[in-house]
Amino acid sequence: EQLAADLLIGNTVTCPGFYGPQGRRLRLDLRQPDYIERLQSFRHESPEGDFRLSNFEMETAGYYALGQLLGHEVLSLNAIVANRATGEFAKDAGDIVDRMIARTLALL
Repeated sequence: EQLAADLLIGNTVTCPGFYGPQGRRLRLDLRQPDYIERLQSFRHESPEGDFRLSNFEMETAGYYALGQLLGHEVLSLNAIVANRATGEFAKDAGDIVDRMIARTLALL
């Protein structure tokens, strides 16, 4: 809450891989071709409000697990540079990531 007062707050799914789990086809068919759509449509109603998934990536779960094992507090911020559901990709992904890093360091 302190770092993200004006940022989009969401729930991240850690996908267990780079290709298939993120909807990318290489040489093999996808085991779950509708995986991205299923993540996108997931909703859970709770007293705090509608819980939905807003992002997916590959590393965050590992960071949180390692942080817990070592007794650290862990925070995850993601620079959103692709929308796999729509096929849109940022043309300036490097700049987006650099701005997020600079802003986060300034807040710490």
